[in-house]
Amino acid sequence: MDGTGLPDPAGDEIRSTCAYCGVGCGVLLRPDGTGGLAVRGDPDHPANFGRLCSKGTNLGETVDLDDRLLHPVLNGEQVGWDTAMETLATKFRDAIAAHGPDSVAFYVSGQLLTEDYYLANKLMKGFIGSANIDTNSRLCMASTVAGHKRAFGTDTVPGTYEDLEEADLVVLTGSNLAWCHPVLYQRIAAAKQARPKMRIIVIDPRRTATCDLADMHLPLKPGSDVALFNGLLAAIGETGTCDGAFLDNVDGYDEALAQAQASDLGLTGLDPALLHEFFHAWISTEKVVTVFSQGVNQSSSGSDKVNAIINCHLATGRIGKPGMGPFSVTGQPNAMGGREVGGLANTLACHMDITNPDHRQAVRQFWDAEAMPQDHGLKAVEMFQAVGRGEIKAIWIIHTNPAVSMPDADAVKAALAGCEFVAVSDVTAQTDTARLAHLLLPATAWAEKSGTVTNSDRTISRQRAVLPEPGEARPDWWALAEFGRRMGWAQAFDFTGPAEIFREHAALSGIAGGFGLDFDISGMQDLSDAAYDQMTPVRWPMTGARQGGRFFGDGRFFTASGKANMLALTPRTPVARTEPRYPFRLNTGRIRDQWHTMTRTGKSPRLSSHLAEPFLEIHPEDAARLGISAAGLVQVTSPHGRGILRALITDRVRPGDIFAPMHWTGETAPSARIDSLVAPVTDPVSGQPESKASVAAIAPYDAAFHAFAVAADRFTPATEYWARARTATGWRAEIAGSTLPADWTAYALDLFQTEPGSMQIVSDPKRGTFRAAFHDGGRLTAALFVAPTPVAVMRDYLSGLAGTAAPMALAGRLGADQPDPGPTICSCFGVGVNTILSAIEAQALISVEAIGAALQAGTNCGSCRPELAQLLTRTPTREAAE
Repeated sequence: MDGTGLPDPAGDEIRSTCAYCGVGCGVLLRPDGTGGLAVRGDPDHPANFGRLCSKGTNLGETVDLDDRLLHPVLNGEQVGWDTAMETLATKFRDAIAAHGPDSVAFYVSGQLLTEDYYLANKLMKGFIGSANIDTNSRLCMASTVAGHKRAFGTDTVPGTYEDLEEADLVVLTGSNLAWCHPVLYQRIAAAKQARPKMRIIVIDPRRTATCDLADMHLPLKPGSDVALFNGLLAAIGETGTCDGAFLDNVDGYDEALAQAQASDLGLTGLDPALLHEFFHAWISTEKVVTVFSQGVNQSSSGSDKVNAIINCHLATGRIGKPGMGPFSVTGQPNAMGGREVGGLANTLACHMDITNPDHRQAVRQFWDAEAMPQDHGLKAVEMFQAVGRGEIKAIWIIHTNPAVSMPDADAVKAALAGCEFVAVSDVTAQTDTARLAHLLLPATAWAEKSGTVTNSDRTISRQRAVLPEPGEARPDWWALAEFGRRMGWAQAFDFTGPAEIFREHAALSGIAGGFGLDFDISGMQDLSDAAYDQMTPVRWPMTGARQGGRFFGDGRFFTASGKANMLALTPRTPVARTEPRYPFRLNTGRIRDQWHTMTRTGKSPRLSSHLAEPFLEIHPEDAARLGISAAGLVQVTSPHGRGILRALITDRVRPGDIFAPMHWTGETAPSARIDSLVAPVTDPVSGQPESKASVAAIAPYDAAFHAFAVAADRFTPATEYWARARTATGWRAEIAGSTLPADWTAYALDLFQTEPGSMQIVSDPKRGTFRAAFHDGGRLTAALFVAPTPVAVMRDYLSGLAGTAAPMALAGRLGADQPDPGPTICSCFGVGVNTILSAIEAQALISVEAIGAALQAGTNCGSCRPELAQLLTRTPTREAAE
């Protein structure tokens, strides 16, 4: 450490945890002393053993202070923390006094550390006296929580990551693991390479990158998972392959089997032969793990889908043993930690039940709490609907962007705009949600925070601060504790650091253990500050009697009877029905190199270079029928909103299905806020929105012009369609509009907010083309390329010219003697598609491994390996010389 208490740049690397998905990869961090950060995977961390995906690899590009919120802001004016916190407390106190505790709410995030999450839950449920605290994790794993509790009695993940490698069959359902959890994908890929007889089956309406590893792909109809796994359960019953001894520990088998036998497999849309092959593979393989993620959870029947999967594992006793079990993979770095502390509106701390009087009294007594709600609070969709109705008068939103990420996002945006008081804690004021806040609180970012997170297999890891707190940014636990003190609960929130909070959380978990519940880390309640600082990854439970391991292999569960529950499930189709006005089924999800609403990943030029623009996947048959051309723009409408995206014509989707990523915002592509089209339909058990089966219509967008622009400084087009991304030297944007500007020169000057100065123009009014380049001191400051159709220029080449001497920029392309690397495929090493294709041809490369040896592409995180494989299949290679 140096004199600031932070790591010495010349000293050892600091162990921490990646900021992205629920895999929970360990990272080794070394600050450079000037605000930068070197990042590599921790070879000793049990989640990743040194592997990192493209996002984790490029974390160092995301820690600059550009766009950082560095001071509290009240009604647009900078204020001090004292004024900010007094305002926050006053607004909440006044609302509670006038309208009761349910008139206020917290909406929090899986980006919080466990210690932050714990205080938010303690504040709302123990002292404000409401259960109106929910989290963006409601959008990704609430159905898993509900399914686990119905089957097991608690929200327990039975297995561990090692099971993925020990299994002989891994079924991935509703999970594009290659792009959304790349390190787990690589662990499975390595296991399959070591044991070629290991089989992988992917169940997904889309053919995703994960299918590259699969032995079988089942492109089922959206929403038909219950029918599929009911069919599997029926096949288990028909073949007599249930585990009779294990079923002595299970209730509901006969009813579940009868309902499964009555289900219609035709709902899946799958070929009977393919179904038979899947059932046979699953039934005949003892060591089988079924991995599920958002494609299962984000559904109006998500909880039933989870239980349909669990039913099959319970019927066969394939749970809680090496290489077998149902396995949920979470989407955020601390989604699991939020579940542990009761961060959901329908849970209590440490997996206790808010509706259980004994649990409620035990927590109230432990906290010496002033008030405790007796029932569930408002779940996310309900919460923002209550804001819209004026029932919630004050809301504090922490590290999340619901004006973009919630379904029916335009209604959420309008609700927040009309709310009496909105406070937002975040690292930037430049999000759709932050722009609606009355009070902005500057929070510390990932590399400035200290605490713990829990990953998808129950491993608790330390996150450590390696960069100083910039400006007046403060940790979330500090802001929450200060709020508690200002509200009059000084003794309950008299914390001076995260270690104290962790010890209290661990001690409370011992009470949950006393009730016979699963979450118990009471063996860590006496950790000293030094031991907390030095903590290595541990998997809960952590008690004097038990450390880590699997659950349920012994047939003991956490229900009142001690037995697991199998549920009789009736398949249900998505709530929204397709109709002539809205004949398409809209699926939403993630892409490889971006994260949530791009507050962090959007800062990385490398990550933005892979897919720099929002898109809509459309089947070729649908595109041809509707006159939608490749790379043209598409207008998408639903009963809730409208968007414009770039057409990506591909047979990866089924006819009648369309897919769009969920990352773009009002800050990066206003017309592509895809959740504004998603219906606010939720699962009746879990409250999780159905984000993968809304209905929509599509049509060509009639653009009067298309444009591409680059500049050294950020610029914001004033047109109906634009999509902006960071580059290594500035910014780039795709632009289109339905009306032509009167004067292109004036348009360009206004777009870049510049003076004519040293300006080059090439214009052809008859062809509808216009090009302009602006120079200052011999360096390119901005350039604009306009055409009546999508502009034919070398975008990746142009994106690197801003700020450089570029006298030939208006050509829009490299000279014939200069190679064009093309769009980036490998974000870890910045390798473009043309470089890869040239190497395949010139060097007669015939495998992904050979491409890696020649160019490094695909040798780090491996996320691009499926794309490399596709390039090999489409490229004729000459015979290798003998």
